[in-house]
Amino acid sequence: MPGSSFLVRPARTSDVPLIQALVEPLVQRRILLGKNLVVFYEAIQEFLVAEADDGSLIGCGALHVMWEDLGEVRTLAVADEYLRSGVGHALLDRLEEQALALGLSRLFCLTFETDFFARHGFTPISEEVITVDVYAELVRSSDEGVAEFLDLARVKPNTLGNTRMLKRL
Repeated sequence: MPGSSFLVRPARTSDVPLIQALVEPLVQRRILLGKNLVVFYEAIQEFLVAEADDGSLIGCGALHVMWEDLGEVRTLAVADEYLRSGVGHALLDRLEEQALALGLSRLFCLTFETDFFARHGFTPISEEVITVDVYAELVRSSDEGVAEFLDLARVKPNTLGNTRMLKRL
């Protein structure tokens, strides 16, 4: 792993092409869902990035608010050569700090990386974790991540093999 020092910071619009390039190998391996550039730009304020000493982008992750007390960790990715170097942990820790600062008490993720998230206190869910009233509101969302959280039939191809996990903050 090149150098072990990195900085976690809020993403900037200039990072979007770098975020997409970082995520693309994971999309090709079917670990993450692909997103168009416009989606990254629309959500840039949700993203944090990890930047190596040389200025290269080596990781990213986003926090998306879904409801009053519920957020989702999205697009958590680390460059292959930086895996197991603490980059993913640092990003997730900062996303959790942001969630708490926003008043969230639960975080959701949809992932193949169950061991990583379990080490951070996430546990698999299968039962409904929201009330019927909240479900009725969330089902109105056009956001694919919300549909994946709700386990709607239309997103089943996206969720095959993934585990729905939740953490109480």
